[in-house]
Amino acid sequence: MTVLNRVAALLVPLTLAATLATLAVTVHAAPALKAGVFEPPRQAPEFALRGSDGNELGLARYRGKLVLMSFGFTHCAAVCPTTLATLAQARQALGPQAGAVQVVFVTVDPERDDPAQLKAYLAAFDSSFVGGAGKPEVLAAMRKNYGVVANKVPMPSGGYAVDHTSSIFLIDRDGKLRAMMPYGHDARDFVHDIKLLLAQ
Repeated sequence: MTVLNRVAALLVPLTLAATLATLAVTVHAAPALKAGVFEPPRQAPEFALRGSDGNELGLARYRGKLVLMSFGFTHCAAVCPTTLATLAQARQALGPQAGAVQVVFVTVDPERDDPAQLKAYLAAFDSSFVGGAGKPEVLAAMRKNYGVVANKVPMPSGGYAVDHTSSIFLIDRDGKLRAMMPYGHDARDFVHDIKLLLAQ
């Protein structure tokens, strides 16, 4: 066997192995989420709040559903209504799969947001959305568990607003934190990630 033949004989299996490895990666690589992922996924901290639907609100109640959880307040001027409108659009676009998704909106303004206020506010976006209210110390402990910040800001005209974390948490059907979608993504990105997580 010539030198060239020996080289060719060595290259063929190496090329084949590389091709097979590439195919394996292509076959097994999962589509990427649009949101930032928690890697590895971890159990989402449980909580107990007063729900806007009159029931106790906790994650265990929605085991088996994908939960989209955001923090905000009913006097929010722009970020909260934009987020809720986007989530409502995403649920509508999901069609029959919307029943497997639950949106939870936790107040960062316990002084003004009680369950009745949250219910009236959320109804303008989607009647299935559930709000969470509670005592200031309970809500503060929950925010700490999720790494959420909320700071009261006095307004020049009187009253106050609340600067707060605006990302949305995606919690899978087993109650694990899977991803966090930054504010500003459109409904299509949520639909994309929801479908991927529901398919797992």
